[in-house]
Amino acid sequence: MFFLAPSTVPLILFTLWPMLSSIWISLQDWNLISEPTFVALENYQRALANPSTYRILGNTLGYVLGYLPLVYVGGLALALALNAKLPARTFFRAVYFLPVVTSWVVVALVWKWLLNPSNGVVNAALGALGLPQPGWWTDPQWALASVILASAWKDLGFVMVILLAGLQAIPRDMYEAATIDGAGAWRRLRHVTLPLLTPSTFFVLVISFINGFQVFDQVYVMTRGGPQGSSQVLVGQVYDLTFRYGRAGEGAALSWLLFLLILAVTVVQMIGQRRWVHYD
Repeated sequence: MFFLAPSTVPLILFTLWPMLSSIWISLQDWNLISEPTFVALENYQRALANPSTYRILGNTLGYVLGYLPLVYVGGLALALALNAKLPARTFFRAVYFLPVVTSWVVVALVWKWLLNPSNGVVNAALGALGLPQPGWWTDPQWALASVILASAWKDLGFVMVILLAGLQAIPRDMYEAATIDGAGAWRRLRHVTLPLLTPSTFFVLVISFINGFQVFDQVYVMTRGGPQGSSQVLVGQVYDLTFRYGRAGEGAALSWLLFLLILAVTVVQMIGQRRWVHYD
């Protein structure tokens, strides 16, 4: 217990206790200043009856469904490339992982500049190719896509490292046997690599789903949930309810509804992995 204390005490004080306190807050009508008033489940009922909750939930689901394929396919492509015997591959592994340890505020500001509709690098390149130049984070139709691009770029390195570790754990004799049987590169990928990579894939999917539902930093920096609420997400709404509108009870209730949603999705994933994840 003595050696666990440096980690256990901060965990209890700054994670577990605030979580339990938020349950109590979700049952109160509280503006963070005056004395809270007990309202039971009224905040939950209000959140579930509010049409904007479902619109914001749709934005969050749209973010997850756009982010997940990009980050997985991109991370898998990088892992496959950097698993080959390439010159300076250790250097490239470090370079591609660097965005993962970079501050989200820095990454979001850089991507906000890159996707600037008037003088951004991306639109300049698209214009040079004669392609349409979207309004990106200033356009309701493209704001969420802008956040997805920035998020996928930052997290590619994390997915790459996890999948690369999975690739390196696959026995080489499996590929040799497949090659002797006449399997080409595509068939080796489909019938050897992807099935044996399913444990790493499952881990990446679970973590990416949870991170996707909890997206906030990049949205706050790049769009503040706008324009016209087109990129507002659930955690952003929790923040706004609590600190902008002084409705801490509603914000806490919405955060616990989000927790239950993430828990449900994770349980479904844990049950479903029995059918497609191969550990041997």
